[in-house]
Amino acid sequence: MLLTPGAALAATAALAQPMGVEDLAKVTHVDGQAVSPDGSRIAYVIDAPRNVLAGDEDGAPDSQLYVAWGESSNRAYVTGGEGVSDIAWRPDGGAVSFVSKRGDDEHDAIWSIAVDGGEAQRVFGMDANIEDYVWGPNGDTIYFIAKEPGDKTEEKLKDKGFKAWVYEEDHEFSHLWRVRLNTADTPPQAERIGPEGDLSNLVISDDGQRLAVSVAPTPLIDDYYMKRQVHVLDANGEPVSVIETPGKLGLYKFSPSGEAIAMTAGIDINDPSAGVMMIANAETGAYQPVEPEAEHHVMDVEWLSGGEILAIIHEGVQSRLTVYSSDGEALRNLDQPEELIARDVALGAERNRIGLIADAPDHPKNLYAAAPDGAFALWADHNGWLENRQLADQRVFEYEARDGQMVQGVLVTPNGEAPAGGWPLMMLVHGGPEAHRSNGWHTRYSEPGQVAAGQGYAAFWPNYRGSTGRGVAYAKQHQNDYAGKEFNDLVDAIGALAEAGIVDPDRAGITGGSYGGYASAWGATALSEHFAASVMFVGISDQISKFGTTDIPDEMYNVHARKWPWEDWQSMLEVSPIYYAGESRTPTLILHGEDDTRVHPSQSMELYRHLKLRSEAPVRLVFYPGEGHGNRKAAAQYDYALRLMRWMDHYLQGDGGEPPAFDLDLAGQLGIEAAE
Repeated sequence: MLLTPGAALAATAALAQPMGVEDLAKVTHVDGQAVSPDGSRIAYVIDAPRNVLAGDEDGAPDSQLYVAWGESSNRAYVTGGEGVSDIAWRPDGGAVSFVSKRGDDEHDAIWSIAVDGGEAQRVFGMDANIEDYVWGPNGDTIYFIAKEPGDKTEEKLKDKGFKAWVYEEDHEFSHLWRVRLNTADTPPQAERIGPEGDLSNLVISDDGQRLAVSVAPTPLIDDYYMKRQVHVLDANGEPVSVIETPGKLGLYKFSPSGEAIAMTAGIDINDPSAGVMMIANAETGAYQPVEPEAEHHVMDVEWLSGGEILAIIHEGVQSRLTVYSSDGEALRNLDQPEELIARDVALGAERNRIGLIADAPDHPKNLYAAAPDGAFALWADHNGWLENRQLADQRVFEYEARDGQMVQGVLVTPNGEAPAGGWPLMMLVHGGPEAHRSNGWHTRYSEPGQVAAGQGYAAFWPNYRGSTGRGVAYAKQHQNDYAGKEFNDLVDAIGALAEAGIVDPDRAGITGGSYGGYASAWGATALSEHFAASVMFVGISDQISKFGTTDIPDEMYNVHARKWPWEDWQSMLEVSPIYYAGESRTPTLILHGEDDTRVHPSQSMELYRHLKLRSEAPVRLVFYPGEGHGNRKAAAQYDYALRLMRWMDHYLQGDGGEPPAFDLDLAGQLGIEAAE
């Protein structure tokens, strides 16, 4: 077992307090960037949560547009709740364009705002949402992805009560369009070009002579995950080549010459993630994997000048910036601050400035910038209020599982020495399981690590088998082994943390969403003796009915189960938490969005009913109307965080027994008085 040292993160302010649940609505993230053509500025998007406690209206986070031009030199350009996405610089560098629904827009349109000030101007829109777009090099042409404009017929039928829809057949395909702005047409008219299928993720070469777009056979999410391929087109949408990678597809970028494409993809149909870098010939479609057996995950790629490729590599719980030659040879690492976890990289047309979005244990995603051969400097930090919070210690914790496999994770503990017997444990299990937690910022509504530590918990994020970040082989270790070695790793983490004197094994709680929700349900049933509390979010309880109700059955088969339920009904039942519900002694809180199509809400209903009928353990089920596979809106996120913390407090630090009251007294917190 290895406990690596971590930086002390306690704030120096005399009146600093630990983070509380109410602080979660103050955390902002840099979420998207675009470097200007000359490299002098970086446009970026801030995701700012709505704060219902402060009087904000409920809704998803407000996406705001900022522009930075140096260290701590930035200003807001678009705020106010309209929301922006898909930011890009106009080719002349004088304005930033973005997608938004503003003013009288009925659909998302392309807008533009000059960097020297003024109001945003509408560039182009039509009777369909614009989903993605790129500028032609001269600024007089836009290529974009959108569905066919509606003819209002369906809307009129719905007004008359005809609202039936046909499951998985009533498709609306996204197409490639081109619009020329400097024409006599007022407004400009778009024309459809390119291949048939459902299109997404559009990019363009520097000279504008080639486009690349991913094409799936249908708009089904399963096809998006498993069947997309990159089509290279000329400027008129005519085919040039198809890059036929198997399985999952990530991102892709043209080289400066337009002759090559750097991309991320799965190495085969069974690869759980698109984490291997590929270098493809744009003319022929032939491609070559780069370091396919390396124990790392490629998160992002960009082309430097001279045909070199800059890649963000996540290796275990750390990250690095590595430069490769155009034929895939690793050349050097850039000088990235050690504490940063790099997430997104961007360069402008002249490739003389690198924009980097990165976080660290003591701050969410910020914006950094550097010359290709220089040191990174902080350009934008929108969480200065964190200086008034006493953050808990965060470090890497590595342990040996029962079969000798070394497993890593991220550990946050209260400041100071552990009490005799250890702190209560809140195990935060990520979903996927093709995901991972690096040693950066993770505190959010469903994984309140710093909040938990401030209330006396040790919070641990395990990168159990099936996680990314350690290569394809490690990510495949959970396949055809549902709830086997992958969840044994969770139990072994408790033992290792207890042996180190960090946690009290009798006060261990588990929580997570999606596949982490599956782990939480398994912990509450088959592994009930190890967990004193469980909070399951949008999780799996029945692997048989999950196949029949999810929108990703092919993905489940190819990268997780590796067999169909009907090939062995009994074994699939025996890896379902409902099978062990009668053995549960763990108080279980279940939460689910009513509109979830990935993991149907019936999965939570099944576990609730089985626990209610077959176990004496306390159980509660909470639904969130209008939410899907995760809560997007502020009120639902706040409600969730309150319920999660209260459940853990009650059973890990409180008296236990009967569940706490189901009412959160939200009216009192929000100052809402009862009607007379």
